[in-house]
Amino acid sequence: MKTVSSLRDEVDAWASIKQQLHDLTDLVTLGDESLRDDLEAETKKLEADLEKRAFAAMLSGPFDHDDAILAIHAGAGGTDSQDWAEMLQRMYLRWIESRGFTAEILDSTPGEEAGIKSVTIAVGGRYAFGYMRSEKAVHRLVRLSPFDAAHRRHTSFALVEVLPQVSMDEADVEINPGDVKMDVFRSSGAGGQNVQKNATAVRLTHIPTGIVVTCQNERSQTQNREFAMRILRARLVELRRAEKEEERAVLRGEYTKAEWGSQIRSYVLHPYQMVKDHRTDFQVGSAQAVLDGDLDGFMEDYLKSGEGK
Repeated sequence: MKTVSSLRDEVDAWASIKQQLHDLTDLVTLGDESLRDDLEAETKKLEADLEKRAFAAMLSGPFDHDDAILAIHAGAGGTDSQDWAEMLQRMYLRWIESRGFTAEILDSTPGEEAGIKSVTIAVGGRYAFGYMRSEKAVHRLVRLSPFDAAHRRHTSFALVEVLPQVSMDEADVEINPGDVKMDVFRSSGAGGQNVQKNATAVRLTHIPTGIVVTCQNERSQTQNREFAMRILRARLVELRRAEKEEERAVLRGEYTKAEWGSQIRSYVLHPYQMVKDHRTDFQVGSAQAVLDGDLDGFMEDYLKSGEGK
């Protein structure tokens, strides 16, 4: 039913564009000059809708239509990298809000002095994974450090993971309950007295792969376990996909291991302002606008390029 509903919405949208085109054509054939301004405005609106729909048609990957799981991890660099991870969290939350998507923080580990060590966020919205998969990899920040007494320039790194929130019937992975070890503990985050006093947080360990997932956002241990299982399923799907990609790359003779330092995007705040995507060479001069969530240009340019296929 979910697939049928999605397809129906898609077909209805294209049918609406087709009808608008016919209506505009009929009005144009009338030759009434008094309608020119209105017709030009409607034509521009139709072109914008058509471009948007044509771009959405590019999001045809197996999980592009799914919700997403966003995880951010601070890299080496201590407080600066942890602060950078929190800046990325703010950036993505603003982008999510601007798209009309929903965001729910499932798990967060604060830094010792500032920022965060890691955060996991559930992102809900049509094509959430399709758009956000362009963000997966290392992000690099260059700035004058606010945590350096000498105010020297520092380079910080953070790893961004994007996984699809796949449903049970889509996942194509089986999780044997006997392969999953569950530990419960008290939540360390905010959430009221009930969260603090009861052992509601859940840690799942997938024994065959060693994958560890934690969730401590919900008041209920059952809810936390459900979210943790969803994240575990997503990580197993991604692990299987990565293994297949690696096998294909080895067969083609072009496999190179992805190292921590192979950043996809640099955010420079000093000595000048610029954000550049190293895969597509797309760049903008307003770093602050990007950090405030203006990411559509980077995402769309990546998805339109050969890199995003």
